[in-house]
Amino acid sequence: MAERFPGQIAVKLGFDEALAHRIEAGADCFLMPSRFEPCGLNQMYSLRYGTPPIVRATGGLADTVIDVSEASLADKTANGFVLQEATPHALWLAIERVCQTWQDKRLWQRIQQNGMRCNFSWAHAANEYAILYRDAIESHHA
Repeated sequence: MAERFPGQIAVKLGFDEALAHRIEAGADCFLMPSRFEPCGLNQMYSLRYGTPPIVRATGGLADTVIDVSEASLADKTANGFVLQEATPHALWLAIERVCQTWQDKRLWQRIQQNGMRCNFSWAHAANEYAILYRDAIESHHA
């Protein structure tokens, strides 16, 4: 197919990390409907690049991707699309929601910007842990 349609289809055998990041950054969305995902880095790359992820609510995907809803749009946390069930039908419905949302360019840009504002740095995580530990110590001494 790549020979038949040059410039439209390409084949790259092997792994090239820089190319992988460019593809993810240039995509409209990133599909990651994992059944199990303890952490996941690709959805975080996608969020950083403004590529809204489509994920299943599991593990780190559920911790990092906030489903587009009225409430999450209002509080500016909506950054992707989350499906609850690991079924083809649930995936289809999520992709339909993505396609409908993509039609509204201003809304799509808001979702992209929300994702790009996410902070998954170790400095941020360490600060959150420090607050958690401080609160635990204070409640223990109260």
